[in-house]
Amino acid sequence: MKVEFVFAGFGGQGILLMGRVIAQAAMEEGRYVTFLPSYGPEMRGGTANACVVVSDQPVASPIIDHSDVLVAMNQPSYEKFGPLVRGGGLIIYDSSLVQARERAQVRQVGGAFTEIAGQLGNTLVCSMVAIGRVIRETGIARLETVRLQVQALTAKRPELTALNLEAVERGYNEQEVQR
Repeated sequence: MKVEFVFAGFGGQGILLMGRVIAQAAMEEGRYVTFLPSYGPEMRGGTANACVVVSDQPVASPIIDHSDVLVAMNQPSYEKFGPLVRGGGLIIYDSSLVQARERAQVRQVGGAFTEIAGQLGNTLVCSMVAIGRVIRETGIARLETVRLQVQALTAKRPELTALNLEAVERGYNEQEVQR
C-alpha cells in the first residue's frame, strides 16, 4: 500500500496542518510517512501545499509528480493540482470555494468545509473539517488516532481542542457531494 497525497490551498487555511495531522496519524498507526510542506513567501493568503506519502514500506522520496489524492481548498489549487491526480484517484474539494469540473477516471467528492467551519464559529477550522472527510474517504487513519493527534496539537491551547474535534467530527459525518 502506498498513497500519495497533495493538500493545497491558500496560506492561513491550515494546509500544512492538514498534511501534518494525516502524516502523524498514519505514523502512529505504524506506517512509513514522508511530509513535504511548501508555501509561498506571502504565507497567509499566499499559496501553500503539502505532499504526504503514506506506505507500508519505506518511502524513497517525498517528491510527488502525480498524486493519488488531492485535497483542494480553493479554485487555483484545484486547477493546478487536479490534472496531476492519477486515473482511479480521488479529489476532495471544498465545495464552498471550488467549482469542480467533470474528470474522467477520477472520483471527486466535495464538502462545504469553509461553510461548516463558519457554522462552528471559526472559518479557520476548515482544515479540520476537511481532515474528517479525508479519513472517511481514504481510510488512511482511524478517527480515534486523528482525534488524539488533534488533542496533542492543541494541548497548549486547550480552549481550541473542543472546537477542532467538533470540526473533524462534522467533516467525517457530512453528507457528500459527488461529481
